[in-house]
Amino acid sequence: MDLTISRVSYGLAFIGLGAILSGCATAPLATSGSLSAYDSLAPSNGTLTQSRLHVDRAEVLAAKTVSISRTSFSSAAAQVELSDKQRKIIANAVDRSICIGLSDRFEVVPPGQSADLVVHATVTHVTLTDPGMAGASKVVGIVPMFLNLSVPVPVPRIPIGLGSLSIESEARNSRGEQKAAMVWARAADSITSTARVSTAGDAYDLASAFGDDFSKLLVTAETPFNKKLSIPTVQRVTSTLGGAPKNAACDAFGRVGIPGLVGGRLGAPPEWSDEGAAAGN
Repeated sequence: MDLTISRVSYGLAFIGLGAILSGCATAPLATSGSLSAYDSLAPSNGTLTQSRLHVDRAEVLAAKTVSISRTSFSSAAAQVELSDKQRKIIANAVDRSICIGLSDRFEVVPPGQSADLVVHATVTHVTLTDPGMAGASKVVGIVPMFLNLSVPVPVPRIPIGLGSLSIESEARNSRGEQKAAMVWARAADSITSTARVSTAGDAYDLASAFGDDFSKLLVTAETPFNKKLSIPTVQRVTSTLGGAPKNAACDAFGRVGIPGLVGGRLGAPPEWSDEGAAAGN
């Protein structure tokens, strides 16, 4: 048994080293021309994220209401081999995350209603997840459970076949003037990314990460990166667990809740557990 544990420990350490050396895919800061302006964007990178952004602090902080236009795919991103459902749930995950995040400060109103800011995002680049390698990562991840070890052993994801996502988004005022914008790119990594057995797995999870970052840009009117960790608000926790959102407009993007969270931890494809936008939206 000791020899078995040693071999497994060595193997896990080797995987961990590989994760450190090559534990993420690459994600370009791709643009599609969907933003009204790019010349004011300045670099603002996080630990795992590349971005260029701009925010008109005074006007964004003065805004009280916001509406969200449906996220779209650029012509280049639409060529990636995803199913229609996969594209829809990725786009909807962006909108859902933005809506939940913006609810910390804004009143979110349905599209078409008068709002101080109108938000729209465009997916500009997608790298597919390798489902086979994601499945293998899940198998490797449960090995320590069978060893009856006294302490939990974190197992990095196998650093092969990881996906990535690039998005650009902006908030315009009622006159169509850009008041905040972000070009964002992030790749899955071996340490923090959950392996889902789906070609859309990483892009789906990263869609929510983008929504969280962009909503923080608007809520605080400053870069969301390299900030101290903060406790999520009650409304965020409630919405994430599938409860009624603070703003009824967010229900247009559907709810995932605990079944979706559990499915994600088990590695189930997001298209199995996320039904996407609510019916009629």
